[in-house]
Amino acid sequence: MQRRFFLVGAPLALSACAAQQVWAPDDIVARAIFRDPDNSYLTLYTMKNNGSGNGAHSSLLINASQRVLFDPAGSFVQNRMPERNDVLFGVTPELEQFYVSFHARVTYHVIGQTVQVAPEIAERALQLALANGPVPQAHCARATSRLLRQLSGFAGIRQTWSPNRLSDDFATLPGVETHAYREDDADDKSIAAARINAALSE
Repeated sequence: MQRRFFLVGAPLALSACAAQQVWAPDDIVARAIFRDPDNSYLTLYTMKNNGSGNGAHSSLLINASQRVLFDPAGSFVQNRMPERNDVLFGVTPELEQFYVSFHARVTYHVIGQTVQVAPEIAERALQLALANGPVPQAHCARATSRLLRQLSGFAGIRQTWSPNRLSDDFATLPGVETHAYREDDADDKSIAAARINAALSE
């Protein structure tokens, strides 16, 4: 699987799931930055198999001084959010919804768990994500749980390889709000990716 960032007239790096370095240029990142000043929060996304209930992927939306998505070893193919080593920049609510829609399909649903945090905790999460570096395939929950465990108030998060265990631990945090996202798209994610990129290009 591959995650790519395309920009007409300015081809960028190609990211594979094998911890390949990806580093979007400063000017492109600066233009993409999106801020949501109202609240500071973290949203853990867990992709789960509809049949078995097994967790397939973990990622973390961070709303701090800017809104980013830490998507370790992710496979979302899109043309708007520049990437630096598994951190996607410029995550507007619209792009967040496209990300969720890409993963939700007839065989998988997405669980989103949001917790409000102090601005300094959100900022700490942002800095940890930026410093993390590229994540190898199948290390998504391990990388995400390791990041969370370094935050004040998140000591109960266990270091784990399991997206489900990480989700279970996150659910014990005070004030967590949980939402499930389901769609009936075909199992082939390339179809969703093509539809999303077409919408983003309009």
